[in-house]
Amino acid sequence: MGNADAEEAVLLIHGFGANTNHWRFNQPVLAEQAPTYAIDLLGFGRSDQPRACLKDEPVEADAVHYGFDLWGQQVADFCDAVVQRPVRLVGNSIGGVVALRASQLLGERCRGVVLIDCAQRLMDDKQLATQPAWMAWIRPLLKTMVRQRWLSTALFRNAARPGVIRSVLKQAYPSGANVDDDLVDLLFEPTQRDGATEAFRGFINLFDDHLAPQLMKDLKAPVDLIWGENDPWEPLAEAESWSESIACVRSLTVISRAGHCPHDEAPHTTNQALCRALTFIKD
Repeated sequence: MGNADAEEAVLLIHGFGANTNHWRFNQPVLAEQAPTYAIDLLGFGRSDQPRACLKDEPVEADAVHYGFDLWGQQVADFCDAVVQRPVRLVGNSIGGVVALRASQLLGERCRGVVLIDCAQRLMDDKQLATQPAWMAWIRPLLKTMVRQRWLSTALFRNAARPGVIRSVLKQAYPSGANVDDDLVDLLFEPTQRDGATEAFRGFINLFDDHLAPQLMKDLKAPVDLIWGENDPWEPLAEAESWSESIACVRSLTVISRAGHCPHDEAPHTTNQALCRALTFIKD
């Protein structure tokens, strides 16, 4: 938090498997300019971790359908109940898709969105035309397998180990900067909670949900893009395409040598880009 007299606030939305602490190098800087919040999406960090209910499954008490409508509504509700002023949303990876959905729900109360390496969701059914032809053949089997709770739990437990997390981080952070024990711990600790496997099961079964370009098609709020030059998972070329073809996108800033999480890998440069996008400072 900071600068309580500012007219607008900022809300930071983490990516898959992360949490509020992933903004460790950004929130203190932004808070000098405006009230700055971060949120743990349902199923992650210190948030509740209800049981996942997939489409076509019997509805269970207290179970939820994890997806961008759920998380977008959570963000909108948080803005209504806690922020209580116009807000600018900043999202990394799937947090970017959440930010776009929340912006739709908030309407004029959202003054802008910043997408940091927004998830392109290449495994969504609507993206099938962009995938290799063999993917269409194995897709029904893949969908059947990942619905099995025993399998999703086994996959999660195999991935939720410090050594595996560090290995994935080395892919996500190609420069190697800031891949430290604190980062591994902040990602590992929430995976040890009893319900941690449920959000994972819900997420890997999202084969038909919102895509960023669709959400931006009629969005009223301006959108700024910040992208790691060497993102191994969300190609920069797609961000360049969005910048050229989507009316609400007003800028694209490329962070040199950074990967999927430039806000944590190259925080100084990314904070400068964030401040420009959030109009705290002028060029």
